[in-house]
Amino acid sequence: MSTEDDLTKIAEQEKRLVFEAFNEATAFAIGSAIRERALVENLGIVIDVRTFDRPLFYAALPGSTGSNPDWARRKINVVRRFLKSTYRMVLEQQRPDRSFKIGEGIDIKDYVLAGGGFPVTVKGAGVIGVVAVSGLPEREDHGIIVDTLCDHFGIARQELALTQEADDE
Repeated sequence: MSTEDDLTKIAEQEKRLVFEAFNEATAFAIGSAIRERALVENLGIVIDVRTFDRPLFYAALPGSTGSNPDWARRKINVVRRFLKSTYRMVLEQQRPDRSFKIGEGIDIKDYVLAGGGFPVTVKGAGVIGVVAVSGLPEREDHGIIVDTLCDHFGIARQELALTQEADDE
């Protein structure tokens, strides 16, 4: 799959994975589903589900590191600022140093170009929060979120999956 194919698929993910409503129970269900999968698959990740005004679910699993919470925080900031997934931003920006272009006023200590932040979009309200995962390669961080949201919405995972590595990764 090419970068353009991935960008098209991610735009479709963002368009289709939209909540009718989002509250504490929904955040807990999404976070818990990611956590359960991570435990079964022995994935050392941090999971952070939040609205932009407060955290709603957080878990740090065995194998995660002290830097994973900071990576998640910086991914959350990117979703909040740009209102789209961080992996989409990675592919759009094409910046191997994981920073935004000089002159954009976006500090690397608060923002990072790394997959694993996905917008929580509510129909009629727009993007109100984020699901963030940190600890796996960025494409996998992104994928575990999309898989979980597909399961939540009753969408077959393969419909929205990024099935192959992008040519330039």
